[in-house]
Amino acid sequence: MTRPPTETGTSDPYLEVEGLVKRYGWKTALAGVSFAVYPGECFLVLGPNGAGKSTLLRLLAGVVRPSAGRIAWFGRDAMPVPLDVRARLGVVMHRTMLDPELSVQENLHYFARLYRVSEAASRIREVVVLLGIEERLHERVRQLSRGYQQRVALARALLHRPSVLLLDEPDTGLDQASRRRLVALVREHCAHGGAVIMTTHAQELGIEVATKAVYLERGRVLWSARDAGELREALAGSASLVAV
Repeated sequence: MTRPPTETGTSDPYLEVEGLVKRYGWKTALAGVSFAVYPGECFLVLGPNGAGKSTLLRLLAGVVRPSAGRIAWFGRDAMPVPLDVRARLGVVMHRTMLDPELSVQENLHYFARLYRVSEAASRIREVVVLLGIEERLHERVRQLSRGYQQRVALARALLHRPSVLLLDEPDTGLDQASRRRLVALVREHCAHGGAVIMTTHAQELGIEVATKAVYLERGRVLWSARDAGELREALAGSASLVAV
């Protein structure tokens, strides 16, 4: 598959993962996972509950450290993930990372200062319009529905114009209109040379946006798909899978 060029005109991966292992005591959450993600790709991580999807994203974000294996971000080893690499990542996990007692606007201004976003007021306006939350700016986060909190979390992750979005079930609590916004957001991000690594239980959503996918089971890659067509076949039970 032809790799989209990076900003420097090369086709180097944003992310390389080799033999990644994570153990919690006697339990192995990930067992030898390997893959690469290139600019312009939406990399989908599928699997049942407990398969290791969230653990994988936490490792990539630098929230926890691996037990073994290699993570390389932007061409260099990143264990632990350094601050300058984290600054190029936009992360949405199960916890929104928002202060429930602050308003939407106050939360976004806080993170804009944290990431030293230039022209913060203008950038905040851009992301809230993109996510359709401009009418909720002065409401406290705790007063919002789960769906609106998820939209604010997505706005927070986009504020500093990250190269890569790490999205752990970003469709949680979203209605159909909001899911369409999410699809458009992911496609636009990838079209401009960014990359997305996303988990979801909504297979239809994954098929709409994925350029590659892996399916985890008990911490191992059971199968992978090189494009949306292979992903459809795999989810339909076809044998047309890529051996791993």
